Amino acid sequence: MADRRPILFFDSGMGGLSVLAPTAALLPRAPLVYVADSAGFPYGTRSETEIAARVPALLGRLAERYDPRLIVIACNTASTIALQHVRAALDVPIVGTVPAIKPAAEISRTRVIGVLGTQATVRQPYVDDLAARFAADCTVLRHGSAKLVDMAEAALAGERPSVAAVREALAGLTTQPGGDAIDVIVNACTHFPLLEEELAAATGALVRFVDGGPGIARRVAHLTEGQQWPEVPLPGRAVFTAANARTARLAPALARLGLEAVESL
Repeated sequence: MADRRPILFFDSGMGGLSVLAPTAALLPRAPLVYVADSAGFPYGTRSETEIAARVPALLGRLAERYDPRLIVIACNTASTIALQHVRAALDVPIVGTVPAIKPAAEISRTRVIGVLGTQATVRQPYVDDLAARFAADCTVLRHGSAKLVDMAEAALAGERPSVAAVREALAGLTTQPGGDAIDVIVNACTHFPLLEEELAAATGALVRFVDGGPGIARRVAHLTEGQQWPEVPLPGRAVFTAANARTARLAPALARLGLEAVESL
């Protein structure tokens, strides 16, 4: 019989859909479960201690409930803080999401890179290490924006932000000393690719954005190579840790990605 165990994607909100989508494109028969910790959203303004305790405990409950073959922590903040804790706690393959500083450094011509994430992500020592290892000859500027996260969540529900509002939210990065020389920006939050068009319009054609979604999809495909999948794709599931009016508005966007069933944990 075909293996019906799903791939489980986890994020604080809806940003992880930017990782789920390329994975679904590579593995069209893979059963998918998407979990948004709506009760804990947003992670970017929470403390490291709180995230390090919350994420492994929650993923433990989810692993028992859904029996995933693999878990993707589709959240930069959760990954940079809690990835090792989760791997120590669970006997399930875990794929994390980390800022794409290496590919950004490979394509930057000005050698000035922006790292755009949440406040919690951009201050992590993990980001220091990535910059030192892969962008030592670059100036790496960072900015954490809770406003952009909120804009991305609203955009998924059909409320697109204005380019002016996005440009204002980016000002904390672009107006730093040397910010006018940035030619590559790392989307160090999985929410931000949901604002791809607005970000491009706000920064202009000379700035490129990179994120880890396609690379994570290839990693998942590699780790599941040779495994069995259902012959006919199963309806995907979206799971919220707290259902509310905001999550209800997301149903159409979820359905477009094949997440037809909506559940609460």
